[in-house]
Amino acid sequence: MRKALNEKQLPENASAPEIPDDVPDSYRLSDDEPFMNLMQLAYFKKKLLNWKKQLLAEMHETIEHLPGTLSAADSIDVACNAVSQSLELRTRDRERKLIHKIDEALQRISDGTYGYCEETGEPISLKRLDARPIATLSIEAQERHERKEKEYLD
Repeated sequence: MRKALNEKQLPENASAPEIPDDVPDSYRLSDDEPFMNLMQLAYFKKKLLNWKKQLLAEMHETIEHLPGTLSAADSIDVACNAVSQSLELRTRDRERKLIHKIDEALQRISDGTYGYCEETGEPISLKRLDARPIATLSIEAQERHERKEKEYLD
């Protein structure tokens, strides 16, 4: 498995470089720059934090707007309300799990392992990370994982 980027680049007892808190709106990822340089790490950190903030806001809104029991409603309204609440809560539970994955990705940014495949240690493509910033496997490793999973199910 790949050594953490910070361990590889820094002398012993040195602290990790500070990742900038903001990225200019004009910044675009490029394969021409060093992989997982400070600007790329800051870009993904910002993207993950914004995604998390959006999910938390949606969860908070759901909790505040969950309808209570309808006392004077007919049984069809009550059933529709229950189904609607159930779907909403299932969606929020999936988002809760997603927030956990976002937190794990933020931790990988901090420890210098973000952007590298957990299975092979090779860099994950910037396009894949931009589309799915919580990705932990390269496309090839993910495909192998899915083939094995399919074989197991068959």
